[in-house]
Amino acid sequence: MAVGSLALVGSTVVWAPAGQAHEPVRTEGVVCTGPSTSTYDPPLGLLPQQTHVRTQASYTCGIAPGRTVPATGLMEGTSPGASCVTVNSPRLEEVVRYADGKRSSIVYDSSTSIRVAGVLVVRLSGRVVEGRGAGLSAHRIVAALPSELPTACLLSGLRGSGGEAQLEILP
Repeated sequence: MAVGSLALVGSTVVWAPAGQAHEPVRTEGVVCTGPSTSTYDPPLGLLPQQTHVRTQASYTCGIAPGRTVPATGLMEGTSPGASCVTVNSPRLEEVVRYADGKRSSIVYDSSTSIRVAGVLVVRLSGRVVEGRGAGLSAHRIVAALPSELPTACLLSGLRGSGGEAQLEILP
């Protein structure tokens, strides 16, 4: 269900119709998708604790109708109350570097997360503070599976997770 929701979100992006050619088309909107891997230090356990989160992503980004470029994303921050059940990261920063030499610096200031059937779905919301899409809102959704068995939560803790991410930079 979570992966289906992610696919649905990805299919709802709409560019300006051709019939509105007389209006300026905003080319700063960006939609990126691709694999994302996160690590947690210290590992996630049953009890909430402050945890450093580091996430790397390999995106394919639509930067204009019919034009895509590869990109990489690096996100770091601290979750004040992370556990195997939830990762609450109220302030994370991501830098997206596009293959065309541009970049976007994004500050996420709110997050929601839910675990459904072992899949952790995290939605981050924020704003592009510099670079491509500066001033626009940014939303990142990832449906992630733990990199270890769920029983690791009871023993040594979950050290990481990976899944498909979607980043939207839109007006």
